[in-house]
Amino acid sequence: MGKKSKRYRASLEKQPANPLPLAEAVEALKKYDSTKFDQTVEIHMRLGVDPNQADQIIRGSLVLPNGIGKTQRVVVFAKGDAATAAEEAGADEVGQADQAKTINDGWTDFDVCHAAPAMVGLVGPLGRVLGPRGLMPSPRAGTVTPDVAKVVGEYKAGKVEFRNDKGGNVHAMVGKMSFDAEKLTENINTFVKFIEGMKPQTVKGTYIKGVAICGTMSPSVRVAS
Repeated sequence: MGKKSKRYRASLEKQPANPLPLAEAVEALKKYDSTKFDQTVEIHMRLGVDPNQADQIIRGSLVLPNGIGKTQRVVVFAKGDAATAAEEAGADEVGQADQAKTINDGWTDFDVCHAAPAMVGLVGPLGRVLGPRGLMPSPRAGTVTPDVAKVVGEYKAGKVEFRNDKGGNVHAMVGKMSFDAEKLTENINTFVKFIEGMKPQTVKGTYIKGVAICGTMSPSVRVAS
């Protein structure tokens, strides 16, 4: 691990030793020494799920009430009226075979990829490129849908995707450090409640084992359950 910066080490001295109620955790996070850029605020949740069990995969998306403070670049695979609707909704790129070739050649300069159901056959082979980057359209994630315009609008408004990793942890962006504490708290609380509502029936014992928030270049603050 590389040497931590003087600013980061100074922030560590302010790191709370114990978990805090959410509103206090947000205030503590915002008191860390600032950077020259507006840091993204992230949430990390440790869940008591078995990632090897298909019925315990925690995956989905939601629109946070105050957005995420970032304009997401959205790519759409569609044709006809669906393509027109996606463009009118603000999609950055809309295409078919030519777009698939560009992606297959390595272009992934976007944040989200959507596809109309008719495009699934064309998009399927792109899994080699999009899958490892978490960009592969999926019906379960809501990124394969006949209503591409609606989904484009949601992502432009601040929709976030999530999926548990191999350790059963869920990570997501929930705003920017410049957000008011109240807005950050509302976003984080909305995300936590959403994950709580996704508890698989097959999970035994504690479902949410730990929650922490942090900035892109700041120490974490643990949130009390």
